[in-house]
Amino acid sequence: MVKTTKLYDILEVPPSASDAEIKKAYRKLALKYHPDKNPDTGDKFKEIGHAFEILSDRDKREIYDQYGEEGLSNDGGMGGMSAEDLFSSFFGGNVFGGGRSARQGPRKGKNLKHVLKVSLEDLYSGKTSKLSLNKNVICSKCEGRGGKEGSVKKCSSCDGTGVKVIMRTLGPMVQQIQQPCSSCGGEGEVIREKDKCKGCQGKKIINERKVLEVHIDKGMRNGQEITFTGEADQSPGIEPGDVIIQIEEKPHDRFQRRGDDLYFTAKIDLLTALAGGQFMVKHLDERYLVVNIEPGEVIKPGQLKSIPQHGMPSYRHHDYGTLFVQFEIEFPPSNWIDKQTILTLENILPQRPVLPIPPEAVTEEVELMAMNDEQQRSASTHMNGAEDEEEGHGPSVQCAQQ
Repeated sequence: MVKTTKLYDILEVPPSASDAEIKKAYRKLALKYHPDKNPDTGDKFKEIGHAFEILSDRDKREIYDQYGEEGLSNDGGMGGMSAEDLFSSFFGGNVFGGGRSARQGPRKGKNLKHVLKVSLEDLYSGKTSKLSLNKNVICSKCEGRGGKEGSVKKCSSCDGTGVKVIMRTLGPMVQQIQQPCSSCGGEGEVIREKDKCKGCQGKKIINERKVLEVHIDKGMRNGQEITFTGEADQSPGIEPGDVIIQIEEKPHDRFQRRGDDLYFTAKIDLLTALAGGQFMVKHLDERYLVVNIEPGEVIKPGQLKSIPQHGMPSYRHHDYGTLFVQFEIEFPPSNWIDKQTILTLENILPQRPVLPIPPEAVTEEVELMAMNDEQQRSASTHMNGAEDEEEGHGPSVQCAQQ
């Protein structure tokens, strides 16, 4: 008498079914509900695999019959094997000629990710950098066996699995615990000390230094990745992972980058802003761009202008982005001019506007006072709304950056 027939029902067999009948039922149902044949039956396929994994193991089946799945507290699932792996081990490979089973093969090792900091100059002009890394490679002396040919034996203690299953009785429950085999150290193989490879001391792998050439192409962007396929750690029976280099763009003291565009702040004197002239931009490739401002064109503080085709190179294209220039006007110091020159300027510049004060208004003339640095900082803080935040009024409305 079994406690529950749930897993037997999934395989459509009675609790009295023999091992052969259970295998036959699994074969029929697994082929019927495999996702490569019926894409919408993935959950059903997993249930079938789960039931077979337990009922095909005599020890697990005995525990299940007596206590149900609760008795298999630490091993009630697929025991580390997916439904797809179980299917492949049962049928011996690809049944449907494509799909999931076609991708079965050596497990792939972990990828190694490295962040490479790159200057804006190198992203503009391109560069080849050398990256040194230490990695595990398969020992060439023993070809990854760990010892002489024929000297590597399957561990008899764990039957080559590398793990041992310990059964513990906890009241009405039986708990199964997997732990590494102490005889082989979890390797599943044993080698006599005298037969171990002298190159790797039986570890099958050795550590070596590898230098990779990283080609930084023109126009590469922050966060972009360069992949070296199969250059990560090697291990017998495992496909090596990849080394992935991620570009991290260093901040620049003169330029800001947005995509393929560059932003530059140009400081020009008041005369050039009012009467025209020239200013220069030292570019990322050491060229000096001489920029003309036409006479009569007035440049205002904060004004933005563009220089097409002088931004960043477009990655793997021949185009360039735009160089945007924002102007900062350098004004002369106070009291730099005499009264006669002021009169000359008044005759040259547009007339001062008349103050729009109503005739009946009361007026009072006041003087502007200079402020020291501390007073300026304090006043700027209050004008930016920080005082309201301190007093619990919440932040002032800010414009969102586009």
